[in-house]
Amino acid sequence: MATSIDETFEGLRSSIGSSMRNSLRGSDGGGGSGAGGAFKRLGIVAVALLAAILLLRPTVTYIEPGHVGIVINRAGGGVDPKPLGPGFHFRNPLFTAIQEYPTFMQTLVLTRDSTEGSPRNDEINVNSVEGQPLSLDVSMSFELDGTRVPALYQTFRTDVQTIAHGFIKQAIRQSLQEVVGNEEIAAILGPKKAEVVTRTQAQLQQRLDPYGIDVKQFTLNEFRAPKAVMDAISLKNVMQQQALTAQNELQKNTFQAQGDSIKAAGRAKAILTEAEAQAKANDLLSRSVTNTLVQYEMAKRWNGQMPQVTGGAMPMMQLPGAGKNP
Repeated sequence: MATSIDETFEGLRSSIGSSMRNSLRGSDGGGGSGAGGAFKRLGIVAVALLAAILLLRPTVTYIEPGHVGIVINRAGGGVDPKPLGPGFHFRNPLFTAIQEYPTFMQTLVLTRDSTEGSPRNDEINVNSVEGQPLSLDVSMSFELDGTRVPALYQTFRTDVQTIAHGFIKQAIRQSLQEVVGNEEIAAILGPKKAEVVTRTQAQLQQRLDPYGIDVKQFTLNEFRAPKAVMDAISLKNVMQQQALTAQNELQKNTFQAQGDSIKAAGRAKAILTEAEAQAKANDLLSRSVTNTLVQYEMAKRWNGQMPQVTGGAMPMMQLPGAGKNP
């Protein structure tokens, strides 16, 4: 049963206060001997209070917010399947012990940098699909299911930090090996990095779920491969970039040539269309010019004078009167 220790101590203080008031009232009516008896009674009450505190303190346990308490039975060594929530709880100090476990979000950082995580080298080492050794710096945020914490403790019999740097770290290594071990290094560094992180987190959750460990976030912070491999990947990326640039230039020139060809074809078509139109006009014009039309046009333009020069098969001659002025 959970109760507040302050309420218990408040009851004791009320009892002491009542005793002191009664003692003082008795001393006022009984002279010097009454005063001595009052102080004696007050000393007895103080000793009783101290004894009560010393006896009561081990029987009360306070669980911090964001934690649960695991009740361990000293006699049989078993664990109560129901955890204690935050607050004050009475317990039997002779037959039970309380192990406090955090249920708030925690972050496990595994890196070779001694300024993060732990002072030792906690990097994860795996192999790629090419068989190349890789070292990874990762982090994982997780929470414990409070209702399943007693079973977790009964399985490992240790604190959360020890579990995190032992069992959880090994689970991370196995999950990364299953995912990273089936991918090429260049793919992990490039287009498949997000996929690798997502798949690893899913593998982790599958491994840790039976123990009530909820994976909130998994992050791949640093990726290290042999220098020769990284140099080869860098060179390959440069060559691919150059090839892409050349391909883009070729495509640009192709598009430009196609554009010029289309423009030339358009101009040729326009010229052909104009020539065909002119030919049709000339044909129509030639068909419309007849002897009658020519004679008619000549008649309209004749000023009534005879021609002074004629030509043809005969030699040209001057007609009579051509040299005279009218």
